[in-house]
Amino acid sequence: VETADEHGLLGVGADREPATLVHAYRHGIFPMPVGRRMGWWSPDPRCVLRPEKRKVATSLRQALKKGNYEVRFDTCFEDVIRHCSAAKRKGQRGTWITKEMMDAYIRLHQLGFAHSTEVFMEGELAGGLYGIAIGGMYSGESMFHLRPEASKIALYHLVQRLKERGFPLIDCQVTNQHLLNLGAEEMPRKEFLKQVIKDRQKP
Repeated sequence: VETADEHGLLGVGADREPATLVHAYRHGIFPMPVGRRMGWWSPDPRCVLRPEKRKVATSLRQALKKGNYEVRFDTCFEDVIRHCSAAKRKGQRGTWITKEMMDAYIRLHQLGFAHSTEVFMEGELAGGLYGIAIGGMYSGESMFHLRPEASKIALYHLVQRLKERGFPLIDCQVTNQHLLNLGAEEMPRKEFLKQVIKDRQKP
């Protein structure tokens, strides 16, 4: 990973086979397309969220207190990833979650590596997120919401679940202000690899 450029890009190419993706995640590398080709990334610093440092904004606290939702796990992974692909994001043209990427992560879900957290309101999917769990590490990939606060509710309950199961932190990959507002922080890549790779090597 020390050969990555200033943006964290290690290389371009290879395939999206499950073994390739799992091997990458286990070594602190994540995929994201560069144009029409697959890119492999390990940025420095790395954005991470420690469960004990998660921030709960007033609006989220009110939504949690209202309780007009149901949280489910892994009941509609394909719906979640499709919504994440279709979500419009400020300053972003198009999506990196292409059909090929969706197919790859759906396959990882079928193999037990990719997981979704879903929030239902009035019986309909209102928001959620998906990520990769390998060993003792969870990598967040993308989130979406169709109702206010729904994606944040999903993240809140995912963090609770991971905390109960002893996960040390969530790999958020690339820093942005939204993640920082939720309590994420930057960690030097060297420290990230030293602290986290050992957790990903767990069975």
